Amino acid sequence: MNNGTVKFFNETKGFGFIKDSNSQKEYFVHSNGLKDKIKENDEVTFDLEEGRKGLNAVNVKRA
Repeated sequence: MNNGTVKFFNETKGFGFIKDSNSQKEYFVHSNGLKDKIKENDEVTFDLEEGRKGLNAVNVKRA
């Protein structure tokens, strides 16, 4: 389980990006990978899963 902050999330389009607290890398997140409703600057926990264009954040929950 990783920790991070929601850097950007567009609720209308259903996607955004999460910045990992440890590595400072940014990961794509789609609304399908959410467990909780999120918004920008929320602290979250998440898992990583290989997607079509690299790693995606999944099982995203507010911390």
